[in-house]
Amino acid sequence: MSIEIISIIVLFVSFFVLLLLKVPVAYSIGISTTLSLLLNIDKLPGLTTIAQRMTTGIDSFALLAIPFFILAGEIMKRGGIANRLINFAKSLVASLPGGLAYVNVLASMLFGAISGSALAAASAIGSIMTDRMEEEGYPRTFSASVNITSSTTGLLIPPSNILIVYALASGGTASVAALFIAGYLPGILLGLAIMGYIAFVAITKGYAKGKRATLFEVWTFFRKAFFSLMLLVVVVGGIVAGIFTATEASVIAVLYAAVLALIYGDMKMKEFPEVLLTSAKTTAVVMFLICTSMAMSWLFSFEGIPEMISTFLLEQLNNKFAIFLAINIILLIIGTFMDMTPAVLIFTPIFLPVVTTLGMDPVHFGIVIVLNLCIGICTPPVGTLLFVGSGVAKISVTQVIKPLLPFLAIMVIVLMLISFIPEISMFLPKLFNL
Repeated sequence: MSIEIISIIVLFVSFFVLLLLKVPVAYSIGISTTLSLLLNIDKLPGLTTIAQRMTTGIDSFALLAIPFFILAGEIMKRGGIANRLINFAKSLVASLPGGLAYVNVLASMLFGAISGSALAAASAIGSIMTDRMEEEGYPRTFSASVNITSSTTGLLIPPSNILIVYALASGGTASVAALFIAGYLPGILLGLAIMGYIAFVAITKGYAKGKRATLFEVWTFFRKAFFSLMLLVVVVGGIVAGIFTATEASVIAVLYAAVLALIYGDMKMKEFPEVLLTSAKTTAVVMFLICTSMAMSWLFSFEGIPEMISTFLLEQLNNKFAIFLAINIILLIIGTFMDMTPAVLIFTPIFLPVVTTLGMDPVHFGIVIVLNLCIGICTPPVGTLLFVGSGVAKISVTQVIKPLLPFLAIMVIVLMLISFIPEISMFLPKLFNL
């Protein structure tokens, strides 16, 4: 057995063993990469290689957008925006059967899109909506399931940090602007699909309707939420129009959110240091994940793993639909035990050459891989959104698993539609010539 094969085996075995031992993902990636590099020490300058790759991995102007969008999301979470979006959503859909569940979905879509964070949406919206829904007879497990799955729409609807990470991992073949605009229809489709299942449950179980809002009330709540909603127009519109880059847009998002929070009066100047500290801690975790993931991704290329997998798939599965299905299944499995950021950075260079060879656009594949991993963060054992959503609802993870399963099935159906109907993702980028 050659040293290259042994190195690959050591890489994967050590990585999975460390995950099973509950070592944090970033450390698992870094340690397994280092162990594999030790077997190739005769081919490399030394262990300084891993430090160099970690450093160069985050030496990207585009990645500057991530800490700023994280900061903007943290400001929005504390700045009264969530309540305004919930009240606006309630005025639109609360009168339907199961109306509060629709409010949960719509508010999560809006807040997730504005903040760019599924975790922020789950905690901000879930903490408010779970108690309100329980008062009207909804089980907390059902409310948590709605909150967990609908929060993922914010990772598809721009601005989205994970789409920026994918743009980096794609080597520039997919622009941030194209990915942002491509995420709208898939994100909305996912939200509507979740609402469709809610309608079925609401009708069969007889969930109550809310009071129908008057046009004046709708207008009042829209007016109060207007400047929050305008953030989407300012950020995404500016990027698509070429007025500023995604990184510049992230700075504008911070300034916009900060001014808005102060105007609303829900956040005081004395709270900003704490917000900055929280955002810095989150940024450090994300950037360390990116560092170690980029080192592992480089090792994959060094060992020729992308070429090996590409050759295997193309030779063993002659049908491109079978290859797409196989890649989706692999990504769904990966998503259950790996966080989104390292998964995108590590597996994009592996699968992107395969799908592009078969005619899939890199932008389309970006939406596919993100939606795959959105399902992963809703499932055990590592599903961060699952733990946040159940924690906010004050129920155990085991309690929410069963009611969550139909929602996950809905997400998989939407994934298949997006995977095999490229127009869903590519219609808007083509319309805007991106």
